[in-house]
Amino acid sequence: MDKLDKLIEDAMKGEDRVLFEDTRELGYFALGLKQFRGKLGWVTWVIMVTQSLMFLAGIWCLYELYVATDALLAVKWGVTAATLILIATNLKLSIWPQMQADRVLRELKRVELMLLNRN
Repeated sequence: MDKLDKLIEDAMKGEDRVLFEDTRELGYFALGLKQFRGKLGWVTWVIMVTQSLMFLAGIWCLYELYVATDALLAVKWGVTAATLILIATNLKLSIWPQMQADRVLRELKRVELMLLNRN
């Protein structure tokens, strides 16, 4: 917690202090896990289940690539594996913009608290 956060926390009273605790800065993993709750939590669950299945299918295709004896068959398995793993990575990265939006909204709530405290 930096100096400004400490000053804000000291200036808060009762219910404002609870709001301040609700808007505290979260770490990367806490913020990521928060995506599984709320109104759009089901979307995150669907994305992560789909991403996991595609990643596992990509790993299976990689195995088939390494045991293939024919060059054409190896290329087919390799392209399929690369495609599945890239799509799985893109799906996982699609959650980052929402995490950033949550971070910005939390900071806006903090600014609102500071403005309310001035009045």
